[in-house]
Amino acid sequence: MTTPQYIRWFADLTIDDVPSVGGKNASLGEMVRELSPLGVKIPNGFAITADGYWHLLEAGGIKDDLFALFEGLDRQDVGELSRRGAKARDLILLAGLPDDLWAELRTAYRTLCAEYGSGFADVAVRSSATAEDLPTASFAGQQETFLNVVGEAALKEATIKCFASLYTDRAIAYRIDQGFDHRKVALSVGVMKMVRSDLASSGVMFTLDTESGFRDAIFVTGAYGLGENVVQGAVDPDEWYLFKPTLRRGFGQVLRRHLGEKAIKMIYSGGRSGGFTRNVSAPESDRARFCLSDPEVVQLGKYALAIEDHYSRRAGSHRPMDIEWAKDGATGELFIVQARPETVRSQESGAVIVSYILEGEGAVLTSGRAVGAKVASGPIRVVSDPSRMDEVQPGDILVADITTPDWEPVMKRSSAIVTNRGGRTCHAAIVARELGIPAVVGAGNATERLATGQAATVDCSHGDEGRVLEGALPFRVERLEIGDLRRPKTQIEMNLGDPEQAFKLSFIPNDGVGLARLELIINGAIGIHPMALVHPERLTDPQVRGQIAARTKGYENGGDFFVEKLAEGVATIAAAFYPKPVIVRMSDFKSNEYANLLGGADFELVEENPMIGFRGASRYAHPAYADGFALECRAMKRVRDDMGLTNVALMIPFCRRFEEGQKVLAEMERHGLKRGENGLQVWVMCEIPSNVLDIDRFATIFDGFSIGSNDLTQLTLGVDRDSGIVAFDFDERDPAVLNILKMAIEGAHRNGRPIGICGQGPSDHPDLAELLVKAGIDAMSLNPDTVMKTTMRILEVEGGL
Repeated sequence: MTTPQYIRWFADLTIDDVPSVGGKNASLGEMVRELSPLGVKIPNGFAITADGYWHLLEAGGIKDDLFALFEGLDRQDVGELSRRGAKARDLILLAGLPDDLWAELRTAYRTLCAEYGSGFADVAVRSSATAEDLPTASFAGQQETFLNVVGEAALKEATIKCFASLYTDRAIAYRIDQGFDHRKVALSVGVMKMVRSDLASSGVMFTLDTESGFRDAIFVTGAYGLGENVVQGAVDPDEWYLFKPTLRRGFGQVLRRHLGEKAIKMIYSGGRSGGFTRNVSAPESDRARFCLSDPEVVQLGKYALAIEDHYSRRAGSHRPMDIEWAKDGATGELFIVQARPETVRSQESGAVIVSYILEGEGAVLTSGRAVGAKVASGPIRVVSDPSRMDEVQPGDILVADITTPDWEPVMKRSSAIVTNRGGRTCHAAIVARELGIPAVVGAGNATERLATGQAATVDCSHGDEGRVLEGALPFRVERLEIGDLRRPKTQIEMNLGDPEQAFKLSFIPNDGVGLARLELIINGAIGIHPMALVHPERLTDPQVRGQIAARTKGYENGGDFFVEKLAEGVATIAAAFYPKPVIVRMSDFKSNEYANLLGGADFELVEENPMIGFRGASRYAHPAYADGFALECRAMKRVRDDMGLTNVALMIPFCRRFEEGQKVLAEMERHGLKRGENGLQVWVMCEIPSNVLDIDRFATIFDGFSIGSNDLTQLTLGVDRDSGIVAFDFDERDPAVLNILKMAIEGAHRNGRPIGICGQGPSDHPDLAELLVKAGIDAMSLNPDTVMKTTMRILEVEGGL
């Protein structure tokens, strides 16, 4: 049998073959050779080499005419770029495949059909440029892909269209921007067995967090049907996070998840003689559930680890990856269909932290998923039809239903991007990150709510939610140079309650989290009184009962909803700072704050002074809240035991008496949280004078103390900090307060216990921070925006001691 001149099977390729078959095909070959034996499933296939592309140009006699089209091309002249691109594609389409190349392609296709045991095979025909998928530049989406290609005629048509797509407007513009010579970039075409994800689901995953660049996370997205909808941003996908260190240790738990709308899915058109697909509406029952089970997400995570580890070894340095996956609905198997280096976050330096701070506030015009963690303002430009893309002016906020690679020349002019559809791995999101501009994707109604010419601000600086605000609002940019900053002896920790900020904030030099506020997670991620979830029969308002039922839909009971959401919020913070300690304070709502939660009015009494009423430890074993505390314990046990995040320590707030502390510890042990077991530390807030005066006894049952300066000040001075009329008397630097602070530090150390402070005082008053250092405080937990400033001050103080 004659050896093919222009065909190479994946099993014969390695990543070193990029010059011959492009990044996509070389990577598939590398994975088939090296990772398939490790259990990573990759569909088989073959590549038409770059030699086949050059042979097409020579045999068709079009090479000189083709390259002459791009001499003197002005990249900014969108109309001229489009005209020359169309001519280039026509030259290739009219030339067609040379007979000898087609003969080799047809033979390879028939061999692939026979391998899969039928007279035909559904294949994907995918472009692979020879300069693509480099560590510093991604050619993702620049050329065409054709799915559900069935039969030789359809294969021939799809192949020549792939070759022609090397000259799409977007590909031409991208090569110019990246400095690639058109004469030196060729195209390889990959032909691989289709995975029947039209019957199941597919998506994209990254081996880092795409927003913060946090490298210990695996970010998985998916939706029903073929994967083009996720890649193009035509659908709001499901999202999951996995944590690499615990995944490596065998903990098969999802760190965090988001249920996407998944309104449509791409399926086969039904024909057997062409490469056609179509979108259909996804059933409501499918939209209401995740498109993958947790074990399937974990399996994809294991694939991702194997792929990243392999390419990192190959590169000799850590290599985050951008990976496409597909689930075969006929067999239930999970496949990897593409892997390439991630090219945005992985290229950023960790020596500088850039933060965008919005300094004004306007009405929220629309909102969606945030991309870019930045702020930008400008005039709105709604583009309802791709034919009107050239109307976008430099500095406009581009607003569209979705974007595709064809939009990239005008996206480069935009100050921000807003789309109705899409998730954080869609085309608009990927391009926005690459361009360094903010984007709000999946806004739903942006093209209806926003009007061309309207001044607006895109704010993506506050976690997962991106907002479009009315008016061109002022903002500032702060650059924090962290470099090789020396660490002080005093531990500098953070106060944190928003899981969405955790990955980003973890880059600030720190010694862990000294205060993770459970009530902030309950308020933000759950919003329902825990007792209302355990005892829905006691709810008196039918409307409230209906709202709770709607929020907890899909869960066997309300308690499971509470435990999952709370556990995932805490786990995200714990993972962000792992293996540093994260001290989680059990809930410390006051009764009036609990009453504001959905369903709370049926479970809370009205107190005259809730600040010193039914709060903290007094609630945990009390019949009025014990069942709610049991849910909190279940969630914390899940974080530590099931998710493997044993860097979490727990802290009891507002524990008035030694006997009350004993009672709470016994209640925790009853729910599986035994102090000392599996390394569990239980701390106590030192925020009541009794905690200081009886510190010797408290030290026998708790592992450490954290001073709550706000409550300790109000109870030492007898000042209600919620009362504006006596606020002038509230001062953490009062001599009486300073004396009790010193007593607390001395008492803790006398008993061999660590003591820190997590109140507002050191953040607001540098002189108080200085006093605490001199008194021998072990740690300070500060608001994130004051960490660096206080660190520098403490280094100065320690240097003078």
